Amino acid sequence: MKCPFCANGENKVIDSRVSKDSNSIRRRRECLACGKRFTTYEYVEEVLPVVVKKDGRREPFDMVKIRNGIKKACEKRPIPTESIEEIIERVEQACQEYQGKEIPSTAIGEQVMRELKGLDGVAYVRFASVYRSFKDVGDFIEELQDFLQVNKEKQK
Repeated sequence: MKCPFCANGENKVIDSRVSKDSNSIRRRRECLACGKRFTTYEYVEEVLPVVVKKDGRREPFDMVKIRNGIKKACEKRPIPTESIEEIIERVEQACQEYQGKEIPSTAIGEQVMRELKGLDGVAYVRFASVYRSFKDVGDFIEELQDFLQVNKEKQK
């Protein structure tokens, strides 16, 4: 770690602690050459798989796309922001835990649909209508009937 003031590579750690968000380690350092102090943060490098699209294209994993899709599906619904953030975190966690170097976009979409199905029916149907790209109203109605049947069974 180079000193940001004099670029010397020799320094000592004075204090280490977990950051407020618990996702990094904050280290207070002192340069052995100039004596000035500075702070560094250590993060775990998250290696995410490449996403394989339905048409075979490969794209870098982009959590922003998933976040936007989930938020759009939940728009104007009485869903707490915390619940939406929890879903986003669970989907990201599932993608990080995926065992391959490549993950099919269908696996991500199905994970999002499972999460939304348990949260809010309207958000689920909104997401499904875009994700499954129904060819006609019949396909859409079939999906709704499946959803309603599962909900009836849960209520019994």
